[in-house]
Amino acid sequence: MKRRDVLKAFVLGAAGPPSWSRSAPFQRADARSAKAADELTEADPDYIVVGSGAGGGTVAARLAENGYSVLVLEAGGDPCTPDPANYDVPAFHPFATEDSGIRWDFFVRHYTDQTQQECDPKFVREQNGIWYPRAGTLGGCTAHNAMILIYPSNSDWDQIADLTGDPSWRSPAMWKHFERVREWLQVEKAAAPEVIADAQAREVIARSVGNVLKEFGAPSLSRLEALFDPNDWGVVQRDEIGARYTPLTTGRHQRVGSRERLRSVENQQAGRLQIELHALATRVLFDDNNRAVGVEYQKGERLYGADPNAQTAPAETVTARARREVILAGGAFNTPQLLMLSGIGDPNVLDRCGIRTRVPLRGVGCNLQDRYEVPVVYRMKKPWDMLDQATFTTRDPQYRRWSETRKGVYTSNGALISVVQRSSVGKPVPDLFCYALLADFRGYKPGYSECIRKRHDCLTWVVLKGHTNNRGGSVTITSPDPRVRPAINFRYFHEGTDSGDDDLQAVVSGIRLARRMTEGMKPDLIADEELPGSDVTSDEALRRFVRDQAWGHHASCTCAIGPEANGGVLTSDFKVHRTEGLRVVDASVFPRVPGLFIASAIYVIGEKAAEAIIADARRG
Repeated sequence: MKRRDVLKAFVLGAAGPPSWSRSAPFQRADARSAKAADELTEADPDYIVVGSGAGGGTVAARLAENGYSVLVLEAGGDPCTPDPANYDVPAFHPFATEDSGIRWDFFVRHYTDQTQQECDPKFVREQNGIWYPRAGTLGGCTAHNAMILIYPSNSDWDQIADLTGDPSWRSPAMWKHFERVREWLQVEKAAAPEVIADAQAREVIARSVGNVLKEFGAPSLSRLEALFDPNDWGVVQRDEIGARYTPLTTGRHQRVGSRERLRSVENQQAGRLQIELHALATRVLFDDNNRAVGVEYQKGERLYGADPNAQTAPAETVTARARREVILAGGAFNTPQLLMLSGIGDPNVLDRCGIRTRVPLRGVGCNLQDRYEVPVVYRMKKPWDMLDQATFTTRDPQYRRWSETRKGVYTSNGALISVVQRSSVGKPVPDLFCYALLADFRGYKPGYSECIRKRHDCLTWVVLKGHTNNRGGSVTITSPDPRVRPAINFRYFHEGTDSGDDDLQAVVSGIRLARRMTEGMKPDLIADEELPGSDVTSDEALRRFVRDQAWGHHASCTCAIGPEANGGVLTSDFKVHRTEGLRVVDASVFPRVPGLFIASAIYVIGEKAAEAIIADARRG
């Protein structure tokens, strides 16, 4: 196949989904008044869901659609109040992560070793850690992520089936849940004509695709469109490698996610779904038989310590009761924190915080996992034409074009092209995802988005290492105060459980792959490699670069499904061991971090969990 045919097929892709418009503005529900712990009335919801991200939002919406009453408790507000631009505009996602109205700031350790920790240029000395942005808002991290939706490998699901002996986790069954997600979650690619109108970008894509052809060979015409779609069932089944376009969760090139799902069902289900904003869950309430019967929460804005403008004044404490179950969906940091605050966790940790142990589950907060990511940053010979006058604000011509026509560079998350590969021949599934961005992106550090706003002459290949081996991280409470952030340590590379340095070497392989994708572009397109730098070539020098500068943003696995004897926290149907009426449905449930981008897997388990919960309810 000729290179121009491959380029045309890659850029144009498939037709987008139908048009979409935002739901009507939401009026916040009044706070419930506190009441006695043993009261239960017809007005109480069947289910309480703590958290509104990809897991919590999905399960809450599906339960309401099936006739159950649901209360969603969200600690933050609505990301579209008062100004929705950072939320709505795909190209503004870096600014959403630094939007003080929706962000939660965690400062985590990558290493216990202080000297190694301080080698990272992203290290924030005042916080003694690395900034890890989360979103404390309706929609959770679907409100600030890069909107990438890529289905996991089938082996990720089959491993859970093997671990638990539960055939409902087998990959064919899980694909059906993904198809249910795609019934309501719109997925598009950026408006392509604007990309190919930039001659420099067009040439970068063409030469990158040419390098892909040299690396992987040319696909046949019959498989071309499917090959470029990472969510094609054939691509998933065969674990194929090669070039990809990057599917985005947008509708008419405007962000969609868990927020839109919840708002839509809230409007359609006549009171079955109630969303309580500014409600910080502080503990789960149990009866004498360890059945979860409700949730205690504090009512007020900016109560959690991760909020950049956190309040310290006392807040009203409210009790909400659930007629059926409590479902925790606060994410990999906050769900284990809430379990520990409720007396479920390692007794040694709970004792240090003066919390009585209700259920001794030592796996709570353990097994913390993430991807590894590093940048390869190039300075271009000249700025990108498509970013001319781009200030990434609502006052520039690109924003006006996006707002009026849903066209232009702001329909994109910045990704030009992506490549999927195995880091070594023996890998059973592809574990590298490399994607080219029209930006200077060197990881998450306070103020990083200003570099994206100001520099229009960079191309960054981000190397993402999936299917990581390290399971050595942890989330640990240090105080009984629910407003205090937990201590988080990922224990990267040699400090973790990957004793053979397989993860480290895989990332090095990814850097070399990214460099091969830009082969032949210097000096006519690329002026220089700024990071790691063209002089950083040896394996040892690249390993040092990776150890010092890697980051992640897919924290997961801290309340893992699996046998309690092996550190598991949950049964295969999301129930917390040795409790009744309490489940977890978020990124923390996975025994191993799935796939390459985690959002799709969380949406999928939201659908699966809803099915399991409804089945239990119908059995009585």
